[in-house]
Amino acid sequence: MAGGGTGGHVIPALAIARALRHEDAAEVRFVGTARGLEVRLVPEAGFRLELIRVGQLKGVSLGTRVRTLADLPLGILRCVRLLREFRPDVVVGVGGYASGPAMMAAILLGVPTLAYEPNAVPGLANRLVGKRVSAAAVAFEATAGYFRNAVVTGVPVREAIFGVSPRPDAGDSRLLITAGSQGARVFNDTLPGIAGELLERVPGLTIVHQAGAGHVEKTIAAYAGNGVDLGRVRVAAFLDDMVGEYAAADLVLCRSGSTVAELAAAGRPSLLVPFPQAADDHQRKNAEILVGAGAAVMMLQGGLAPEELCGELVALLNDRNRLRGMGERARGLAKPGALAKIAGMVRGLARG
Repeated sequence: MAGGGTGGHVIPALAIARALRHEDAAEVRFVGTARGLEVRLVPEAGFRLELIRVGQLKGVSLGTRVRTLADLPLGILRCVRLLREFRPDVVVGVGGYASGPAMMAAILLGVPTLAYEPNAVPGLANRLVGKRVSAAAVAFEATAGYFRNAVVTGVPVREAIFGVSPRPDAGDSRLLITAGSQGARVFNDTLPGIAGELLERVPGLTIVHQAGAGHVEKTIAAYAGNGVDLGRVRVAAFLDDMVGEYAAADLVLCRSGSTVAELAAAGRPSLLVPFPQAADDHQRKNAEILVGAGAAVMMLQGGLAPEELCGELVALLNDRNRLRGMGERARGLAKPGALAKIAGMVRGLARG
C-alpha cells in the first residue's frame, strides 16, 4: 500500500489492508512519508510502515520543487529496493506523496498495480501513473478516463453509515458542522457570529460543531461572546460516533473531500464549502458532482459573507421537503460494497 498524507488517503488504505489481511491472510506493508498521518495510523493498525523522502511539486516554492525533483529518483530507487526485498504480488497506490515513487517503481519492475482515486480529479501522483497502471478503482464515472482499466467502485465507507435512516419530517432540527481532524477555520470563525440568528430563525434548532484539535475552547468562547445559548450548541474537537451524528443531522455543513462519500452513504443533504487550497481544486470538483445531482448546495470560501451563509442555512433548515429530496438524491449517489469490490480487484491482479 503506497501513499498517504491526509485521512482521505490513509483511512481507505487501511480499510483495504484490513480486508485483505482478514479475508486472505495477506501480508501487507505500507510505504509513506514522515509528514503524513500514516506515521501514526499505520503502526497503530498493526502494519509495517516503510518511509521514503519525497515532497510536493504543486503549490510550493521553486526551491521546494527543485528539492522534490532531486529527491524523486532517490525515492524511486528506495522503492525499487523495498519491492525487491518484499516481493509483493500487487502494489496499491492511494495517492499522496509516497504513491508516485512506489507506483513508478512497481511499473518498472513489472509488478501489477492498482490505483485508488477517491476524488473527481486525480492528484498529481495518480495522474502521472494513470495510463500505466494495471487497473484503477475510482469513486466517480467522470474520473475513469484518467486511468487504464478503471472500475467505478466508490469509496470504502463504514457499512453502518449506509444504515442511517432518513430524518423525520417533523420535530426539532440539527445542524452538523464537520471538517476533519483539524476542523476548518472558516467555520470556527464564522458560525459563532451567525448562530444566534440561526437559532432564532430556525425553531428547535441545535448545532453540533466539530472544531478540530486545539480549537475547542476558542470556538466555545466565540459562541459565548456572541450571546449564543450554549445549551443548544455542542462544540467538540472530534466526533467519535459519526454514524450517530449523521443519523441526528438534518443538514451537514462541511468541506468536500472524502466526506462526500459518507454524505451519500448516509443520505444526508449538505452545504459544502470546498477547501480552496486543495490540490487541483479537487474539493470544488467533488462538490460539483453532488450539486449537479441536486444533493448539495455549494458556497465558495473566497468572499463568503456571514449573512449569506446564514441566509442559506436558514432557508435549507426551514424547508424539510427540500432537505428530504436532497437526502434522497445524495443516497442515490452511494456505492455500497466499495471495499469488497476494491479488495476483489487486488485479488484478481494478484492471481494474474
